[in-house]
Amino acid sequence: MAKHKHKHEEEEYAGPSKSQLKRDSTALQDLGRELAELGKERLAKVPIDEDLRDAVKDYQRFTAHEAKRRQLQYIGRLMRNVDPEPVRAALDAFRGVSAVETARMHKLEALRNRLLEDEKTLHEIAEKHPGVDLQQLRVMRRNALKEKELNKPPRAFRELFRVLRELETGGVDSEDFDDESDEAEE
Repeated sequence: MAKHKHKHEEEEYAGPSKSQLKRDSTALQDLGRELAELGKERLAKVPIDEDLRDAVKDYQRFTAHEAKRRQLQYIGRLMRNVDPEPVRAALDAFRGVSAVETARMHKLEALRNRLLEDEKTLHEIAEKHPGVDLQQLRVMRRNALKEKELNKPPRAFRELFRVLRELETGGVDSEDFDDESDEAEE
């Protein structure tokens, strides 16, 4: 009887269910949508064939909602012929880079805010970046505070951020700037 039951199970299984096929199709279409939302430089780095690349570029050119919807369906169909894993890996890498960059910007914003609240933060900056022009930073700090006080556009405020970002990236390894414990060991 077990033999017969096993044969019966083999006959019943006719591949993935209709629901599973729909889920797979939707997942590929979602992956295609993520591709379609990439900028030109990032899209160029994703390992996809030219037909799919052209379809994504067409989607990006379209402005009409219905045209974009149809193009996404087409991209989803093309995605069936693509190994989705390298595409997913590339998109995950982009998201990771974005998260790291966002965290770095938040640290710089916090440093700028601490500097505006307390001039003693200049000493911390000087320790991390020997040779920094402290006089320039003092003037920028004063200008930013004055702008805020007079409700003027935040030009010096933004310029201060730019200078702090250059300090982090220019000539200093960004990991040293981010991780104070590394510097304590040196």
